[in-house]
Amino acid sequence: MRNPWGAESARAPGRDAAPAPRRTPGWARSLLAVGCGALPALAFPAPGLWWWAYVCLVPWLLLVRTAPGARRAALDGWCGGVGFLLAVHHWLLPSVHVFLLVMAVLLGLLWLPWGVLVRALLGGAPSPRRAATALVAVPSGWLLIELARSWEGLGGPWGLLGASQWDVPMALRLASVGGVWLVSLLVVAVNTAVALLLAARGLRSVGVAGLAACALVAATAAWGVGVPRPAGSVRVAMVQPGVYDGPEGAARRLDRAVELTRGLAGQRLDLVVWGESGVGRDPAGDPALTARLTALARTVDAPLLVNVDARRADRPGIYKSALLFTPDGPTGDRYDKMRLVPFGEYVPARGLLGWATSVGKAAEEDRRRGTEPVVMRLPSGTPGLTVGPLVCFESAFPDMSRRLVRDGADLIVVQSATSTFQRSWAPAQHASLAALRAAETGRPVAHVTLTGISAAYGPDGRRVGEPVGTDASTAVVRELPLSGTTTVYARWGDWPLYGACVVVGAVCAAAGAGLLRRPAPGRRGRRARTGRG
Repeated sequence: MRNPWGAESARAPGRDAAPAPRRTPGWARSLLAVGCGALPALAFPAPGLWWWAYVCLVPWLLLVRTAPGARRAALDGWCGGVGFLLAVHHWLLPSVHVFLLVMAVLLGLLWLPWGVLVRALLGGAPSPRRAATALVAVPSGWLLIELARSWEGLGGPWGLLGASQWDVPMALRLASVGGVWLVSLLVVAVNTAVALLLAARGLRSVGVAGLAACALVAATAAWGVGVPRPAGSVRVAMVQPGVYDGPEGAARRLDRAVELTRGLAGQRLDLVVWGESGVGRDPAGDPALTARLTALARTVDAPLLVNVDARRADRPGIYKSALLFTPDGPTGDRYDKMRLVPFGEYVPARGLLGWATSVGKAAEEDRRRGTEPVVMRLPSGTPGLTVGPLVCFESAFPDMSRRLVRDGADLIVVQSATSTFQRSWAPAQHASLAALRAAETGRPVAHVTLTGISAAYGPDGRRVGEPVGTDASTAVVRELPLSGTTTVYARWGDWPLYGACVVVGAVCAAAGAGLLRRPAPGRRGRRARTGRG
C-alpha cells in the first residue's frame, strides 16, 4: 500500500548509485529537535524578544524537512514539542517536579502529526504547489495543536505563540479580528516562508510571496482595523499587598490590604480590586468580616471587589470566589472560579495521582468549580457600569472574556496570585495575557495580583500606566477608557480555528488522493529500449 504522504524508501542502489549521505545519529537528532523546539520560549516575557517569534521555528522546520521518512519526521515533531513545553513552562518545576517532564512528554505527542505534515510539504525539493500549500497548512496544523492543548485538563492555553506579541500594536489589532489564534497563524506563516527561502532555492519566489502576503495582512491590521472608540472612563484602584508567608501570613496580608485600601479615601474611585485569595474566610459565615469589608467600602466611597479562597458557608467544599461589597454591604453577587489549575487547585484522577502531593506543591484538597460566569453591576460611580470577573488562570482562555463581554461586561477584572512563582517568568507572562484579552474584546482589563505583576490595559490592548512589580506593596489608581465597540472577534469568535480545521482536512484529503505525493528518492534509471527503438 502506497504512503499518501510520499515514498518512504528508495530502490536498492546499483553500482552506479551515489553513496548515501552520512546521517546524524538518531539520539543526536532527537536532542537537536528538543533544542530547536525550546527556542520560541525567548519570545515570551521575561526575555520578551517579540521579533524572535517570527524566525524561532525556522531551525525546527529545517530539521523536520530533512527527515529520511515520515516516522523520523514525527519523532522530530514530538521531541521538538517536548522541548517547547519544557522551555515555556520551566517555571513550574519547583511546584510539579517530575510531573513537568511527564506533562511535556505526553503533550509533546500533539506535534507528531505536525512533523509528518511539515516533511510532506517542505521535504526534498517541494513543487510550487506543495510550497504554496505549506504556507497555509503548516500554520493551520500548529494552530490545531494550540487548540488541543488549550483544554483545561491539558494545562490550558498558556504559551500560545501569538501571545508573545502582546505588546505589538499590529498584533493587537489583528487579535481584535481573530483573537490570539489569528496572531499565531501569522507568526507561523512567516516562519514557514523564511524556511522556504532558506531550504529551496528554486522556490524562493514562493517564500517571498508568502512574506509579502504576511506583510500585507499585518499592514491591513495596523492601518485598516480601527481601535475601539472611547466612551467615558472608569477609575479603578488596584491593591497589591505583597508577599506574606508563614502561619500568620494570610491575616497579615489581609491587614495590609485593608491599610492600603484606606489610603485610597477621597480619590473619587469607581471600583477597588483585591487580588486572588486576598480573603481566607467566607464573609457569608463571618458577620465581623462582612462588617469590616463593608466599612472599608464606605471609607473609600466605592465598591470593593475581593476574592475569597475558603470553604463556603452555604455548601460543602472550598471555592475561589469574587464577591462585591458596597458602602451598604454585600451585593449578593458572587462568581465562583470555573476553570481550575491542574495540580495547583485540584489533582486530576486523585485516586491514581494523589501521590503528587508528596513530591510537589499539589493541592491537598480539590477546589470546587463554579457553574456559570457572572456579570456584576456597580451600584455607584459610573452609571450602569458592569464588571466581569475572572480568577487568575482563567485570563488565559479567550472564550471566557469574550463570553463576559457578550453578557454585557464593560470592564473585565482579573484577580490573580502568582506568589508561588514570584522570581520566575510567570508573573510577567500572566500579566501580558490581559493585553490580548482587552484587544480581543474591545474592553479595558485590570489585572490585579496579591504579589505582582499588576497591570491595566485599555480597550485597544495598550497598557495604561506602569505595571506594579513583584517587589511592591502598594495601591495604585488607573483611569481606564471605556468603549462600546464590538470587535470582530467578540462578534464572530474563534473563526481562525474553524478555518484551520478546513485547511488541514483539505490537505489530508489531497494527500489521500495522491495530489501531494512525493517522488521516491534515488536516481532515475535509463530509458528502456523497445524492439523498434
